[in-house]
Amino acid sequence: METLSYETVIDAPVQKVWDILWSPETYSEWTKYFSAGSIMKSDWKIGGKTYFLNDKGEGMVSTIDSLEEPYQVVFKHLGVVKDGIEDTQSKEVMEWNGSFEKYFLIDFDGKTKLHTEVQVDNQWKDHMDTGFTKGLIVVKSLAEGVSLDAV
Repeated sequence: METLSYETVIDAPVQKVWDILWSPETYSEWTKYFSAGSIMKSDWKIGGKTYFLNDKGEGMVSTIDSLEEPYQVVFKHLGVVKDGIEDTQSKEVMEWNGSFEKYFLIDFDGKTKLHTEVQVDNQWKDHMDTGFTKGLIVVKSLAEGVSLDAV
């Protein structure tokens, strides 16, 4: 398991960046580089259920390990959802079960430093690099009100 981290400074307040990260209207925009049509469903409770799903309803089942809205959230990945069934016990899942995905938003005089970390197997490194690198550009442009064409 390797921990990858990504960071950007956004000329927008922390709450605005948080809302762009997690609002259903904008979540699918910045996460399209991971999977087109991505959605997140969460009860936003520590120890509750959070689902990161593609347009077919398949993806990951996770829980929130730590939450301090709008400054940080830590997701702990528990398993996968495939064909409507949650798998948290198979051998394949147990190899990465418990891995973390972390988001930290730090206020710098009205600007926001967004720092993300994700634990992944080496086989997913390129996918995560592409998803987060391109995705955070989208978050930044949405928060700053800049057209992606101008980026």
